Amino acid sequence: MVNPILLIIIPLGTAFLISTLASALKNTTKYLALLALLANVWISISLLPEVLQRPINVIIAGVKPPVGINLFVGPLGAVFSVIISIAGVLILLYSFKYIEGEQQHKYYTLFLLLITGSHGMILTGDVFNLFVFFEILAISSYILVGYAGDKNGFEAAVKYLILGSIGSIFILVAIALIYEGTGTLNMADLAGKFSTLDPARRLMILVFFITGMGVEAAVFPLNSWLPDAHSSAPSSISAVLSGFVIEIALVVIIKFVYTIFAMTEVLGFLAVAGVITLLVGEFAAFRQSNIKRVLAYSSIGQIGLILFAMSLNSKAGINAGMMQIINHTASKSILFLTAGYMIVKTGSYQFSDYRGIAKKMPVSSFFFVLGVLSLLGVPPFFGFFSKLNIIIAALHAGGAFYITMVFLVLLGTIIESIYFLKILQVFYARDTAILDVKEAPFLPLLSIALFSLVILLGFLFLPQITSYTGNIASELVTKLQMAQVF
Repeated sequence: MVNPILLIIIPLGTAFLISTLASALKNTTKYLALLALLANVWISISLLPEVLQRPINVIIAGVKPPVGINLFVGPLGAVFSVIISIAGVLILLYSFKYIEGEQQHKYYTLFLLLITGSHGMILTGDVFNLFVFFEILAISSYILVGYAGDKNGFEAAVKYLILGSIGSIFILVAIALIYEGTGTLNMADLAGKFSTLDPARRLMILVFFITGMGVEAAVFPLNSWLPDAHSSAPSSISAVLSGFVIEIALVVIIKFVYTIFAMTEVLGFLAVAGVITLLVGEFAAFRQSNIKRVLAYSSIGQIGLILFAMSLNSKAGINAGMMQIINHTASKSILFLTAGYMIVKTGSYQFSDYRGIAKKMPVSSFFFVLGVLSLLGVPPFFGFFSKLNIIIAALHAGGAFYITMVFLVLLGTIIESIYFLKILQVFYARDTAILDVKEAPFLPLLSIALFSLVILLGFLFLPQITSYTGNIASELVTKLQMAQVF
């Protein structure tokens, strides 16, 4: 059996290697980063069949929990590790041409640290180590947002830093209250002891934790940092933040509510918060003229949709939410990565300046269309199946409340369709004022094409995908006791 701890050790060790030997390695640092992430892809895929048979528990330093710390790899951790690893490799390939300059080793070091934090958050079995990995992810994200070194990037990074730090304080306070009340930080041990706390303390911990993690998840009204961060960061980092970073924080919230806090009575509130987040994101995106801000607000809307699905307190809802995460990771990565080179080639962030760009960049424009169609849920793209499953799961929940929520979700989809069709109309206009614009290089297009295969061919593998996402749903809804694998 492959040890899951390698998913953390390999990118972390490679990051320190690149940072230490940068002057000697020079332009080869990106290849070291690629090898590290390819190893993670192999490890995460290798773990999938084993985890479906039985969750894997990794004891650190030979000291068993709850005294020692551990990694716990269930279906949720295994599937998300695959998403992080594959998306990380494809975005890294895109970065080979997109990120240039003598300081690029800093970019690859930070990129690997972000991957380390992402894997750590989803795999750790200890609440305090969740915070440690959260900080690794967050700090590397802050710096990468401002990587370009311009004024807008610096302002966005500082705003992200301030709000992220406030979120970190809320999480740390929640952890302190957990330890004071239960005497443990191990998630499995905590799952059995949390219910012994008085209701007021449980609610306080829940509020602090959801508020802190909700900042990183970009749930309304905690998402004011995201439009500036996504629009100012390098497009490769925008794809990472939108593709899986905010989803990780969201999934951690859902995991804690279902399995550790076991307070499913708050799911109705989270469902409403999800729909509000969706509508706020979509209406805000409708008003934007900066293409990256459009995509940033669209990501807020998608997070709201995923939160709504996973708050339905049913296996069908969680299954559909995980499918939508896969669709959003692929679709939004395509959109941010194609937009990145449109910005580079035209020198403009305003999509009105891209009139007729499809004539100059036909391949990039075609991929952008694919990403839009899957995000909107047009058949036979993968997004159609994920959105359809969300609606079905909500309707099966029954009652006027969920029927109203479905109506609002469909309203958000209509708004999303209008602003994306407006952008595509500009792209494919017959007249063009764009002269010296050439297609994106081969390697970035290859990365985008591989993301496109997910949304184009995903429906062919629906039984396998729903098998994995269904196991995640079972892990959460049935309140799997992680202590069983000690």
